[in-house]
Amino acid sequence: MALVQYSDSESEEDSPPRPIKKHRSETTSASASASASSLPPLPKSFHDLYASSTRVSVKDDPSLHGGRKRVIPHIEGNWPTHLYLEWFPSKEELAILSDVLSQCEDKLANSNIDVQSLLRSDLGAQLPLHISLSRPVVLRTEQKQPFLETFTAALQESNVSAFDVVADSLHCVSNYEQTRWFYVLRARKPEHDNLNRLLGISNRCLALYGQPPLYEPPHEPGAERESRSSGKSAPKSAVKQPQMRDYSECFHISLAWSLTGPSPEDRDQVAEIDLRRLSGLRIPFDCVKAKLGNQITSIPLSTGILGQRS
Repeated sequence: MALVQYSDSESEEDSPPRPIKKHRSETTSASASASASSLPPLPKSFHDLYASSTRVSVKDDPSLHGGRKRVIPHIEGNWPTHLYLEWFPSKEELAILSDVLSQCEDKLANSNIDVQSLLRSDLGAQLPLHISLSRPVVLRTEQKQPFLETFTAALQESNVSAFDVVADSLHCVSNYEQTRWFYVLRARKPEHDNLNRLLGISNRCLALYGQPPLYEPPHEPGAERESRSSGKSAPKSAVKQPQMRDYSECFHISLAWSLTGPSPEDRDQVAEIDLRRLSGLRIPFDCVKAKLGNQITSIPLSTGILGQRS
């Protein structure tokens, strides 16, 4: 349902002044504001409840999504799946990121690039940000629960603990299909190389279910791929791999997107953005999110499943 917009003619000037009610309203508003500021922050699991947007069409209609095209078509029995680390910036952190985007928009003001922020929704609500640990992939219904169990067990066995990430450089990268370009903060390699460790776990688990890896070349199919497609749980030993490649230059946090890629001149302009305020920004991660369809599972690092919402 669209929000109702009242015309300018329907103003307070058309009605006689009501000072008593206005005074009470202001008092109530001030009281409510004071009460809200004293409330504790919402639990992290709250954001999982409303992580999926409402479907307004059963077909891919780019006009409903700012010109974006669906990468994975909606098919009955398919579960779009994504593994990631989520960050919900504080008020102070959001102000820093908003400043970075404002500078980006100013630098690209003379180009044909329309930068769309990922910090807030169309209605102004703050949105969570993330570091991807997988591509957007698809699992069948019979694979959904076995995969989640396989990934959870592998994550628990890894003993990857909570860690912080520092991001201090801005880049523009495209998706695999080159249909969208993203303005992203590059993440530095954290202590104990935990980003690469988590990526390795994600890629190996997804390979067991015939899904392509993130950043790595596709795995060669084998006998285990066939057994995973049947929906059976993967043996724990199947997700262990001693060698690990370094993809530290690939991890990033997307701040905005556009349908048009930047020219070399545009990239030069973006490179001049002042990022000094990012130097003190440390982003904590204590769990991995697994989103299968509209269901999100939070898996705390080194412990187990924290909670599940659908």
